Amino acid sequence: MRQENSKNLSIVIPVFNEINYLYKLFEQIKIYFNNEKTEIIFVDDGSNDGSYDVLKELKAKKNYKFIFKLLKIDINSGKGKAIKTGIKNSEGKYILLQDADLELDIRDAKEMFDMITANKDIMCIFGSRYLSGKLKKNNYFFNNLIGKINSLIFNIFFSQSLSDVHCGLKILHRSVIEKIKLSVNDFGIEIDLASQIVRNDFFIYEFGVSYFFRTKGQGKKITWFDGLKSFYYLFKVRFIDNVPSTNLSILYSSIYMGFIGSHFGMGLGNTLFIIIFIIVGATLGINFKILSSSIIFLLIFIGSLFGKGNGTTISVILFFFLGLYLARKSKKFFLNTNLNGYF
Repeated sequence: MRQENSKNLSIVIPVFNEINYLYKLFEQIKIYFNNEKTEIIFVDDGSNDGSYDVLKELKAKKNYKFIFKLLKIDINSGKGKAIKTGIKNSEGKYILLQDADLELDIRDAKEMFDMITANKDIMCIFGSRYLSGKLKKNNYFFNNLIGKINSLIFNIFFSQSLSDVHCGLKILHRSVIEKIKLSVNDFGIEIDLASQIVRNDFFIYEFGVSYFFRTKGQGKKITWFDGLKSFYYLFKVRFIDNVPSTNLSILYSSIYMGFIGSHFGMGLGNTLFIIIFIIVGATLGINFKILSSSIIFLLIFIGSLFGKGNGTTISVILFFFLGLYLARKSKKFFLNTNLNGYF
C-alpha cells in the first residue's frame, strides 16, 4: 500500500522506439531530479528498436539517487495507455508527465515542479509551447495549426483560455489524479486529461516552455491522422462523456433548435441553418438542463409569432436572448434546491 506522500514526485515517461534519445534524457534527469524522494517511471510501450534494453541497462547502472521504475507493455498500445500505466504505478505527491523524445526540456519540468510545490493553491500546471519566450524550433506548419485550432475549440467548449492543450509536459497534484478516470489510449489522452480536470473544477495554470521540434525521420510519431482524430475526441469529451441528464438535455435542445433552424432559408441555406442551430442547441444542452432549456424554447416559440419575413427572424433572435437571460436566472435561483438537476 502506498504510504501517503512517501515520495514527493513521480515522473511518468512513455517510451516507444526512442533509443536515440534515452541516454541523453537519462543524463538530464540526473542533473535536475537526482534525489531519493523522486521516482522516475519509464513505461516502454512495445518498442522494437532496443529501447527497453537500453532502459534496463540504465537502471542496472545504479549511478543515481532517484527510484527507477521500469514497466513494459508487450504490444504497442498508445501514449495514453502508457501514461495510464505509469500513473497507476506511481506513488508521488505530484505526478509529472514528460515525453521521452527531448522535444521538451527537462529544465522546464524542474521549473514547473518548483513552482507548483512553492504555491499550495496550484494543483495543476500545463506546459505551453506558444507562451514561451524561451528557445523554440518548429517548422511543421500543419501540426502547429491543428494544435492551435484544437486549443481554441477546447476553450470554446469548456470556457477556458488554454494556449496549448496538447503539450506533453504537465504536472498534477495527486488530488487531481484521484478525481479523474482516463479512458483514451492514444494521443487523445491530452484532450481527455484536460477535459476531466476542468470538469472537476480544478484550475489549469500554464507555463511557457522551450520546444525543439523533430521530424518524422527523427522519430516523430504523431501524424496528420492523429490531428484529425483529435476533433473526434473534442466532440466526445464535450458531447458524449457526460452524465445521462446532460446528454438528455443535449439531445432535447439539439432537436428543438434544429426544428427552429428548419424555418430559416431555402435549399442549401436551409440545411446550413439547421446544422448551425443543432450545434447551438447542443451547446445549450451542456449548460442548461431540461426545464431551463424549455424556457429558451418557449421564448423562441413566442418570438416566432411576431412579425413577418425578416421581422420574424429579428423577433426570434431577440426572444432567444431573452430566453437565455431567464434560463440563467432560473438556473441560479434553483442552484441549491432539489430542482437543481432539472435546471
